[in-house]
Amino acid sequence: MSEYKELSAEEVLEKFDKEAGSRNYQGTMGKLIMAICVLFSGFQIYTAVFGVLDAHLQRAVHLAFGLLLIYLLYPGRSSWSRTTLHPVDLILGLIATATPIYIIVFYNELVTRAGINTSTDLLVGLIGIILLIEATRRVVGWPMILVALFFITYSFLGPYMPGVLAHRGLGWEELVGHLYFTTEGVFGIPLGVSSTFIFLFILFGAYLETTGLGKFFIDLSNALAGWAAGGPAKVAVLSSGLMGTVSGSSVANVAGTGSFTIPMMKKLGYRPEFAGAVEAAASTGGQLMPPVMGAAAFLMAEFVGVPYIDVVKAATIPALLYYVGVWLGVHYEAKKHGLKGTPRELLPKFKDLLFEKGHLAIPLIVIVYLLVTGYTPMRAALVAIVLAIGASMLKKSTRITPWQIVEGLINGAKGILGVLVACATAGIIIGVVTKTGVGLKLATALLELAGGNLIPAMFFTMITSLLLGMGVPTTANYVITSTIAAPALEQMGIPILAAHMFAFYFGIVADVTPPVALAAYAGAGIAGSNPMRTGVVAAKLAIAAFIIPYVFVLSPTILMINATIPTLIMATLTALIGMWGLSISMIGFFVAPTTKLERLLYFVGGVFMIDPGGMTDLIGIAILATASFFQYKRKRKLDAQNKVG
Repeated sequence: MSEYKELSAEEVLEKFDKEAGSRNYQGTMGKLIMAICVLFSGFQIYTAVFGVLDAHLQRAVHLAFGLLLIYLLYPGRSSWSRTTLHPVDLILGLIATATPIYIIVFYNELVTRAGINTSTDLLVGLIGIILLIEATRRVVGWPMILVALFFITYSFLGPYMPGVLAHRGLGWEELVGHLYFTTEGVFGIPLGVSSTFIFLFILFGAYLETTGLGKFFIDLSNALAGWAAGGPAKVAVLSSGLMGTVSGSSVANVAGTGSFTIPMMKKLGYRPEFAGAVEAAASTGGQLMPPVMGAAAFLMAEFVGVPYIDVVKAATIPALLYYVGVWLGVHYEAKKHGLKGTPRELLPKFKDLLFEKGHLAIPLIVIVYLLVTGYTPMRAALVAIVLAIGASMLKKSTRITPWQIVEGLINGAKGILGVLVACATAGIIIGVVTKTGVGLKLATALLELAGGNLIPAMFFTMITSLLLGMGVPTTANYVITSTIAAPALEQMGIPILAAHMFAFYFGIVADVTPPVALAAYAGAGIAGSNPMRTGVVAAKLAIAAFIIPYVFVLSPTILMINATIPTLIMATLTALIGMWGLSISMIGFFVAPTTKLERLLYFVGGVFMIDPGGMTDLIGIAILATASFFQYKRKRKLDAQNKVG
């Protein structure tokens, strides 16, 4: 894995792409792929400008483009060539593409028959589902496939299931008809969100990267924090947070900023495991950071039935708390080992950066303004794409060429593929859940298991989300937990947005939770460190993400739900103090190395401060003050010994 450490951001991303198995064509085939990608992006932009098609049609065209590109770009077997197209992939790709096209061609007839499917319909639907699952295997991997197959199997075995899991059972004709020829299965809400909001935001992110905004964020972070104790690590936190505002992808964020920050951290003296973990924890927070969060955030807006800006507002304070927790962990690790920052004279100047490249951030500022003022996410993203290109033209040094504009369309089309099939396959899961009613049954079972108590119910929901998140994309994870676990919290009187945000958070934090911590593995690859140890350290740095969801369920104030200014300030302040205590506990250092007792006191005090309530806050302050008293007392003793020495 150490081969990553000398690569540029672009080279790291390319290497990750190759390891994922995608082909890299030259010549005529390469031009054909580019043409398909441009047409795909062109269709999405056209419908964003002139209005989307009927739901089933819009999603069918979206899926047809996605399946064609996946079968052309991702070989069925690892041993197959990465530069030439295998005949089997060509045949499967054409058949897979034909299945949603069937819906487009016979749309009026299918609508007229209103759910009465012919044998030809059912055969096409069955083939479509099978080839969708195969496409998902190629791009996303086995974990999600196993979850989807589990639900499909469950739909057939209903009469043989025990207790609350039992149902009448579905025949294959009924299941295929429901999954493929309604908008409650493959072509359901997840694929609908992918075919509108998500695609345009991914395209927006592609253009921001093309204009050099990512490099600007890294340079800006260096200017702001590179000189401080543990400077490069703080640069990683800050730049990953800024990148997270546009990328919404943990692994891509690690590869994009980590190829720069991780070697810098190692050079400064950080252990390879810690360097990789810092980048993994900081990059994972990108999916939590507004305005462009992970794809699941757009689904949340649809499932909860609120404007996307409400999700953004609710996520803002928890995201800041998360990054404060990671920042403090980095700070105390640097203090613990006496790690200094980079000399100021070697860092870029803040004013110079703003003058040279500050205009590149205009689209990001505008998209926030548009969302706040009531624009739909799709319209806001469309305007921001145009502004991203326009802003780059303001200075010769950042001006993008016509070919780079085309490249943006190509990168946007390729960037949606993983999300697209994950959303379509998640639709299979939703379809089974709605058709069998298992969602309500499992929510009831979860309540019974928790004995009707909120804290155990939250704990079981957390475990479910973490387990599903081990290798399953956040989108699919959220779809499952929001239909099974979140309703259990809702039945206990928790606001719907808080319940869904709870499931969303733990689905994301799975990226740094061993044994399958994808973001940590990416960081370990660049750092040349042990992936498991890197994952453990990343989980410790991301401790805030394990605690914050409990806070906003117990006190939705920090989600800005029924919040007043005084209560919001107080809840945020006490949570920040709690983050401080937990960070010291995780690292084992404040002003001096902590004893086991002090570490425990900081942990318990931090938890009490995070748990909202006047009494718990007073107890937390008392515990943290006691631990800090012991710390300062030991520091004076150590300072005295050093003077004598």
